[in-house]
Amino acid sequence: MAFTLIKHKNAVEFDTRERCSIIEILNDQQSPHLSVARCKVNPGVTTELHSLSGTKEVYLIEEGRGMMDDGTCKPFTVKPGDSITIPPDYPQRIKNIGKVDLVFKVVCTPRFMPACYTPLEASNS
Repeated sequence: MAFTLIKHKNAVEFDTRERCSIIEILNDQQSPHLSVARCKVNPGVTTELHSLSGTKEVYLIEEGRGMMDDGTCKPFTVKPGDSITIPPDYPQRIKNIGKVDLVFKVVCTPRFMPACYTPLEASNS
């Protein structure tokens, strides 16, 4: 087995319809099995209820505090050091309940593709 080097592109933070901002750390066709992003949710903001078709996510909470839910369950608190596994096609959202940004890594398997994003609430735009 040989190594595959994927050169890091100049990642730029961008806002999403999900009401958070993202920096893609790894999302490349040379690594179709995995993507990694840094997500930031501003204080008081709840991300859009959504699911990812055919894609599992793992959130790795780094900074801040949040409340996670699926739109039907009782929300639960997440904090730095916590990880949350979200099965493919499962509804999810997270609310920043702190006074600082909620920051977490998102690992997707297979890699995130925009076509897999399924919004589960009406768009505000």
